[in-house]
Order: sequence, then structure tokens, then C-alpha cells
Amino acid sequence: MDGDTAINTVRRWQPLIHRIGKCHCGYAVFFRNYLCLHCGRALGYEPDHATILALEPVAEEGLWQLAGDTAKGPLYRRCANFDQAPQCNWVIAQLPTNAEGAGEQPALCRCCRLNRMVPDPSVAENAVLWHKVELAKRRLVSSLIAMGLPVASRIAEDPQQGLAFDLLADVEPIPVSTGHQQGIITLNINEADDAAREAIRTALHEPYRTLLGHVRHESGHYYWSRLLEGSRWHQPFRSLFGDEQQDYGAALQHHYANGPDPLWTENCVSAYASAHPWEDWAETWAHYLHMVDTLDTAIGSGMDSEQVDLLKDPFGEEVLYRMEGEPGGATEQVDYAFLTFFNAWAGLTSVLNEFSLGMGLPDFYPFVLSQRAITKLHFVHRFIQAHRSGAPALPQNSRETVNSEPLR
Repeated sequence: MDGDTAINTVRRWQPLIHRIGKCHCGYAVFFRNYLCLHCGRALGYEPDHATILALEPVAEEGLWQLAGDTAKGPLYRRCANFDQAPQCNWVIAQLPTNAEGAGEQPALCRCCRLNRMVPDPSVAENAVLWHKVELAKRRLVSSLIAMGLPVASRIAEDPQQGLAFDLLADVEPIPVSTGHQQGIITLNINEADDAAREAIRTALHEPYRTLLGHVRHESGHYYWSRLLEGSRWHQPFRSLFGDEQQDYGAALQHHYANGPDPLWTENCVSAYASAHPWEDWAETWAHYLHMVDTLDTAIGSGMDSEQVDLLKDPFGEEVLYRMEGEPGGATEQVDYAFLTFFNAWAGLTSVLNEFSLGMGLPDFYPFVLSQRAITKLHFVHRFIQAHRSGAPALPQNSRETVNSEPLR
């Protein structure tokens, strides 16, 4: 593939979410905003359309309409957690009065409905930490919804396969362990304490540790169990990531006692990913979400890698995940889209690293990815795209091939 085919440009990557928008007054507004700082107009994020709305109140208390809407369009209500510690800026579409179930309007938005357990907000420190956790969780959940992945509350909507969060603080003498089990993501809210989290990151020699990274990682475990396990993606996963049937507890114990696989840089996105195939998947999944979200934001801000033009040697088809038995034309567009996406990412992060260094900060993106790690990212990309499109997960009786050295 020549350079004209794999054009390195952010412009051709279509964003899933408009992280940066404009208020009715024309002033720039951002995903996290609930108020326009220029005109004072109320704002709210509407997850089903993945956009920030400028709002104005209507006669009925608690209801809002789109600013300037003279056609009496849809009405919205704020999430009940708007006035609570999470300070949630998401809005909920008001059900029409003749709809089935009218009068049972949900009080919480699609993100806050996922909470099963929350910290005691009467404790001042808990309220601050909970607020920070929710900022990260809203960013994650907005991406999952925009990607077309199932995001149903395990508490109120899908008790068998839904998703839920337990956001907990340490209670002596029992510490809270961040992790995922049977659709429940548990997060120790002490990870929202910047000093505590940085101390852990330094002790574990991690280049990157954030709240958003945690929830994205754990969501990867959830979707492995929810969508991948037992599907036609399962055997291809084992061929690329490894056999997850190996003892998980023993693998983690070995990782922490002996350090990562010495060859992890050749195979994985991070050192921790080498601990076990499940962790490799979750780390790769989280990394893919990092990339998508950051590029969405870059497009919203008007950044264009054609103007930066630092990536003189773009990645080509050698990094792509391939399977025998599938029609080339059907996958070719997906492949080229991923190359455009990844090459744009590589060029963008080079510039963002320089921005960080110019402020005396560590690299914005402290990773160098091998060919095999990129191939795994493409696997995640194809997995999500296949689920999003509703197409069959893999061709029947297909046999996969990977353009890289065998996992060692």
C-alpha cells in the first residue's frame, strides 16, 4: 500500500462523539460543561445523539428544551445527580405523555443508573473523590454507547447480563480491590486521590495510571465475558492473545513476584498486559478507547495531522489482523479505515508529547507500540465494528492468520 492510500489524516476519521461543540451563542463548549461560560445558558450532554445541547427552560418546572427551538421539539430533564456530588451534566429525554410507561420517568441518566453502590457523600472527602470518579465514568460510558455496545443497568434493566459499578472507599481493615466480576466493576475511589494514585504508579513502575484508564480496562473484562466468550471470536482471540484457561491467579502472582515477560514490548501494549491473556485483552481494549476518544477530541478542536505532517513512514497492511475465508472487499474498507486512524494517532501523539515536554511535564503518550501490539488493537477495532454493524462476528469455519511472529 502506498502513502496515497494510507493517508495520514485525522480529517478522514469520523468522530463518534462531539466532545467539543458550540453553545447557541456560538461560544465553544465541552463535554463536561453544564453551563456556557460566555452567555450563562444551561448545557447538557445527550448520550443517545452523543452531543452537547444548549438548553433553555420551559414553563413546566424541571423541563428544558433546545435553545431557540420554536418547533416545540423534545423536552429534557437533568439527571437527579446534577445537584449531588457527581454533578452529572447528562440529560434525559422526557417521555411523551401517551407513551407506554408514562409517569415512570427515570430520575437518573444512563450513566448514573449503572451505579449499584456509591460512597457515603456525607463524608466530605468521599464526595470529592466520587465526583472525580464520575467524570471518568461518564467519559467511558459515553464512548461505549456511541460505539453501539450494550450498556444496560444490571440493577434496573438487565439483571442477567447488564453492567454495574460499585464505587467504594477503603474501610479498615479491609481494602477495596479494583476489578471486575460477573458484570460488576468495583473501583476503589482512593484512586481519585492524585497523590495516592501517583505513589502506586511509581511503586509499580507504570508509565500511565489514571481513573479513566482503570474504568476502561475493567470495561474490557466485562465485554470479554459479555460478548466475546463463547462467540466465533473466541478461538481467534486465543490464537492472538493466548489461552485464557491458564491459571489466572497464579499468572498474576508470578507477574508481581517476577516482573513482566521480558518480551512484553514485542507483543503487548503494556507490561501488565503480559501477565495473562485476559489482562492483555483488557489493556488493549482500554488503549483502543484512549485512541478513539483523543482523536474525537482532536477533530472537535480542529486539529489536523496533515498540517502537523510528522509521520513520514506510516504503518501499512503488515500490522493488520487478518482471517482466511472472508471476502477481501468487505474487510478492505475496515482495514484502510484503521490504518488511517492509527497513523493519524501516531502523528498526533508525537506533537502532543512535545506540548507536554514544553510545559515540563512527562510525555502525554508514554508508549511505543510494536507491530504485534498494533495487530491486537486492530483485532479490538474489528470486534467492535462487527458488533456495531450487526454483521456476523466471523465467517463460518474461518481460520485466522496474523502477520507477525508467534506469541512467545
